[in-house]
Amino acid sequence: MSIRPILIHPDPRLKKRCAPVESISPEIGQLAEDMLETMYEAPGVGLAAPQVGVLQRLFVMDCVKEEDASPRPLVLINPEIVSTSDEVNTYEEGCLSIPEQYAEVTRPARVVMRWTGLDGKVQEEEFDGLWATCAQHELDHLNGKLFIDYLGALKRGMITRKMAKLKREQGRG
Repeated sequence: MSIRPILIHPDPRLKKRCAPVESISPEIGQLAEDMLETMYEAPGVGLAAPQVGVLQRLFVMDCVKEEDASPRPLVLINPEIVSTSDEVNTYEEGCLSIPEQYAEVTRPARVVMRWTGLDGKVQEEEFDGLWATCAQHELDHLNGKLFIDYLGALKRGMITRKMAKLKREQGRG
């Protein structure tokens, strides 16, 4: 397992729609392991493949926050939303590709997602609370959308300029 570098916005790869995973190969298994390790190290609750430069429809998440609770790492391959609730929640979202920046985003409070697991089996689960927000946020990444795309142009532009400056300072831009 290895920690992979996380792309920082603005990066054109973060704005591309990802291709479906064609087969669950050992390479996809390795990518998922690396992504989980990278997410936990960051630390974050979710990470999508394009954030580590892989333009495929895969993301990982683990929204267990309680210290005494066991982690619940999930690997979602070719995920899709089956249904969403009419009820909405507003969460202050952040993103590992947009460090130190947060904004309130309103999304459906509950979602039912279907995906393929690393075992090749199709799974379906209803998520709510932080899990629902995280699943939708990560699915957006696979469609080339960032949480700042939900914000007004002025705030989005301000955050993008801050990230461009950060990348220059880090010698990554």
